[in-house]
Amino acid sequence: MMVRLDAQNVPAKKIGLLFFAASILIQHGTSGQRVKVDAELPSYPGQTVNLRCSFSDPTGIQLTMVSWRYEANDGKSMNIAVYHPSYGPNYPASPLKDRVHFKPDPPELSSPSIEITDVKMTDEGKYICEYATYPDGNDQGTTKLVMLAKPENSASVVRVNADTQEVVVARCESKDGRPEAKIRWVTTANGNSTEKSQKGADDTVTVTSEYRMVPTSMDNGKDITCLVDHRTQIKPESFPMKLAIQFPPKVEIKGYDNNWYVGRTNAVLICEATGNPLPVSVTWRTMSGEMPDTVQVLSNKLKVLKVDDSVNTTFICEVKNRIGTTRDQLAIFVRATRLPMKGAATGSIIGSIIGVILLLALIGTGIALYRKQKAKKLAEGPPRYKPPPPKKNNSSANRPMMSSNVPVTEDRRLQSQYYSTQSQEPITDLDGYQEEDVDCLEDHDGEHYFSVTPSGWDDPGNNEVPSAYMETNVEPQDDNGGLHISRAESFVSSAMIV
Repeated sequence: MMVRLDAQNVPAKKIGLLFFAASILIQHGTSGQRVKVDAELPSYPGQTVNLRCSFSDPTGIQLTMVSWRYEANDGKSMNIAVYHPSYGPNYPASPLKDRVHFKPDPPELSSPSIEITDVKMTDEGKYICEYATYPDGNDQGTTKLVMLAKPENSASVVRVNADTQEVVVARCESKDGRPEAKIRWVTTANGNSTEKSQKGADDTVTVTSEYRMVPTSMDNGKDITCLVDHRTQIKPESFPMKLAIQFPPKVEIKGYDNNWYVGRTNAVLICEATGNPLPVSVTWRTMSGEMPDTVQVLSNKLKVLKVDDSVNTTFICEVKNRIGTTRDQLAIFVRATRLPMKGAATGSIIGSIIGVILLLALIGTGIALYRKQKAKKLAEGPPRYKPPPPKKNNSSANRPMMSSNVPVTEDRRLQSQYYSTQSQEPITDLDGYQEEDVDCLEDHDGEHYFSVTPSGWDDPGNNEVPSAYMETNVEPQDDNGGLHISRAESFVSSAMIV
């Protein structure tokens, strides 16, 4: 039960406190709105500043007196100007005496602004305009006077030698500024910055920033920029610089192509060197100590007029600057004969050939597809030609003849012929024979057989092979002998003797 009562009482207490705080804020907000002042006023030493104050709505309120109070940054507070309509203005003793006045003079109670001449850095602080009113009591507004001092900014690089320890490579300074300046660095070098501040006269501040890193020869010449940001500047002041890292020379001998053969002329070696500071001397020598007679030396170049066995040695290039001396050496191998010259780049040629082949393949494929498509369209459409009419054979004489060898006896030989019947059956005059045609043929002696086809026989009473188409009392003759029917008028084979 006790816990339950406490839980109910706590919200009620909080609500009461909130109401009380809200009433105080409302009163202060109302008074702040009635006494009009500048929230902040910046100034430089030696200038004259005007601190404005006015009572916005005095309706129903009696303004009895107004006073200005100064509150320093260290917390000390003092009156610096008082005005009463009956007694006039008064300026109590303070560090601002003789430099503070009401403006205008005599002032108006509704707008008792003050003016401070020859302001100093020590004048920085809060200035409170306070009204004595009836029946509401005192009401006030506060202006903060900010004293500014434009700093002197500078930056410089520190020349250092390449090392393994972290050292200062650049320095940036903002001197005698107020308020304190902000310094930052922009660079691709791998390092970090340290910063320190020091107070000067009249509460000014000097800020010094140093950029530190482990210096290497690769960092020499890198860009580094110091940016100083201060309230008195429209934009940050920039100081671009380049790192100055000193290191001994880096030396490399170039020009040897591994093809120095006996008789070669004008072979050249070049001694390339970099350093900070720049190299002051370049010296060529050989491992044996003696320079061949065919060698000419010009600064960092060594020229061999004609290659011979004396050049088959080790050349040394030595470079010196203020930091130190560095050298490089190269062993030369003199060949008896010249190495084969390299032709055009094989890869390029092969690539070109492959490219041409692919191009031709694409063109051929395109042509083939085009022809195939065209043939397909032609096949789908009506025929573009008229087939020839069939030929009609009027006689069997035009048919091709095929011969067959027939056995020949000792007493006689007979050559027989026959017509091929593989083609369509010919049309002959026998197809239209009438009765009178048969009677005409009966006048001949001997027996005659007629057949519709050359391969059949019309003799129902005799299965034996009948005689040939000729008279029985006539000796065998050549083809068609004894018959008066022309080959064109019959399709029956010639006489055959078995």
